[in-house]
Amino acid sequence: MASDQVVASFEIHSTRCVNPDGTAIGTLPEWARDRHEMLRLYRAMTLTRMFDERAVALQRSGQLGTFASSLGQEAVAVGVASAMSERDVFLPSFREQGAQLWRGVTLVELLLYWGGDERGSDFVGPREDFPISVPVGSHASHATGVAMAFKLRREPRVAVCVIGDGATSKGDVYEAVNFAGVRVLPVVFVVNNNQWAISVPRSAQTAAATLAQKAIAAGAQGEQVDGNDIVAVRERVHNRVERARAGDGPALVEAVTYRLADHTTADDASRYRSADEVSARWAHEPLSRLRTLLVNQGWWRRDDEEQLVAEVRDQIESAVQQYLAMRPAPAAAMFDHLYANMPPSLTAQRDEVARRFPSSSMIGDNG
Repeated sequence: MASDQVVASFEIHSTRCVNPDGTAIGTLPEWARDRHEMLRLYRAMTLTRMFDERAVALQRSGQLGTFASSLGQEAVAVGVASAMSERDVFLPSFREQGAQLWRGVTLVELLLYWGGDERGSDFVGPREDFPISVPVGSHASHATGVAMAFKLRREPRVAVCVIGDGATSKGDVYEAVNFAGVRVLPVVFVVNNNQWAISVPRSAQTAAATLAQKAIAAGAQGEQVDGNDIVAVRERVHNRVERARAGDGPALVEAVTYRLADHTTADDASRYRSADEVSARWAHEPLSRLRTLLVNQGWWRRDDEEQLVAEVRDQIESAVQQYLAMRPAPAAAMFDHLYANMPPSLTAQRDEVARRFPSSSMIGDNG
């Protein structure tokens, strides 16, 4: 008779610390009982949301290029960044402005980037963090390379890479996770599962029950977290980052959230999803969830909210005016950060662009 035995079995655990109605589940982590720390998170999420709103308005008025809003996903970005140490390296996709701001990228730098100016990727703050990656999933292999460098140098640092749900359907992401698993590298992949890869729903991308389980075949640890719960995001990502730092190898954390806005300002999501679907998801959005928790704790009042909104609005408007007042970089500057030694073919192209557009941006003044 043939032998039939289980040779391996796996489980995917999902974590939530705060319910959608703002009530805590059990005892919160010690750091989440610190009023100052929780208010820092709330301010960062508020800044992210209000910056998004202003950036979309700038794009609609022709003063910014195509922009990717993170509306409804602020807890993922801020939660991930707050879970990292300063010396870790962050590799963002194109919707992690909340994480970048937390780590020291400035509002003006973000505006410059989305305005088509590469000076926006020359961060004053986190010098070793990677620039925004628009190609889907290609930066996952970069994260593995960074983690390999940390291991070879014996540096207690971790690479943290955020990708979208659609990126998990790409071969280069699996290859990156697989190599990280084989070499036991200090890297954490965070999947921002906002349910949509542009117009393709998660159900049409993969038949996997969870995206977290895709880590298991590569020899990495996989888990899921409520991506609208910033306490859970920060707690679980921090746990995985510190375990990776200690030599436990890579992990993949799937943060389940929802994209409340269009994919980018070049998209019209009403063409492929219903208003009722989006409306229902607003009940789970992260900012009101955290605000309710703060109110329930006696840490937040209406006048606190009004003061914060005014302060953040002034901060953003100051950055916008600084951005609009900057002289655009010359068109030839697009060549300046591609190669250490530019190939002759591109040198000729750069010279031609410099002759044709000697002093202005090809896309217009910050447009």
